[in-house]
Amino acid sequence: MTSDTLTTFPCRLRDCWLFDVVCAAVLASIVSSAVAASPEPTPSQPGQPPAEIQLYEWRGFQASPGKLDALHALLRDHQIPLLEQHGIVTLGVFVPAGENPDRRVYLLTVADGSGPMQDGWQALRNDPRWLAVGDKEVVLEDVSRRLVKTNWSPAFTPTKSAEPRVFELRTYRCPDHDKQIALQRRFREHTMKLFEKHGMTNVVYWVLDDDEPESRTQLVYLLAHKSRNAAKESFAAFRTDPDWLAAKQASEEKAGGSLTEKEKGVVSEFLEATEYSPLR
Repeated sequence: MTSDTLTTFPCRLRDCWLFDVVCAAVLASIVSSAVAASPEPTPSQPGQPPAEIQLYEWRGFQASPGKLDALHALLRDHQIPLLEQHGIVTLGVFVPAGENPDRRVYLLTVADGSGPMQDGWQALRNDPRWLAVGDKEVVLEDVSRRLVKTNWSPAFTPTKSAEPRVFELRTYRCPDHDKQIALQRRFREHTMKLFEKHGMTNVVYWVLDDDEPESRTQLVYLLAHKSRNAAKESFAAFRTDPDWLAAKQASEEKAGGSLTEKEKGVVSEFLEATEYSPLR
């Protein structure tokens, strides 16, 4: 219903309470669609302008051959403490679950916005303490992507579980922005609840920062499972759940097709937290 449609209502309807109800319903629908894809702002102090949106960063390192232990020591003893002094807090440190032939380590950090994140890394690179210990021969590759938590994501505070668990990083690629919004709505209204129903823990959900090339077509999130076998069993039950099948069908019919790309539309990687990771 458009504003032009509303203005053509008979005067008798526009002057009655029903007109106000219709207008409120239309406005609520518009706001709901906008909120589905909006990131979550950082709380600000009373009387102060809104704080910048918190920025997360998922950074992947590849150690040089024979240098994986050295990379862990560099991160644990030097880089992570120095980053925190420069305004970047480490939330998690992970390695691939099982074998790690490519010697990968992943670092999840957060800062109070894009500026503090960029300034923090630059300050680290110029810090004499880092220059004294940084070994360029340790790292072959250093790749990152910047993320913003969705406003429907669970509150995210890194915790250490009393029981062993594995994490699963999942990246969804959508054909276009409209389907990305539809995918977020499906997660918010259906998928997250069904994950919990089948024994999976929703840790955090992100979209890519606006500066990232695929910011309008990706959804990235982190799950926790008791084990990889438990994850397999949980997803098997989830995929056959009648509530999931109904939600999937309804969302795809409304959007005019699958909400994810046919090729590599869903990419999953199982991870284990290191002993020095805040999230475990």
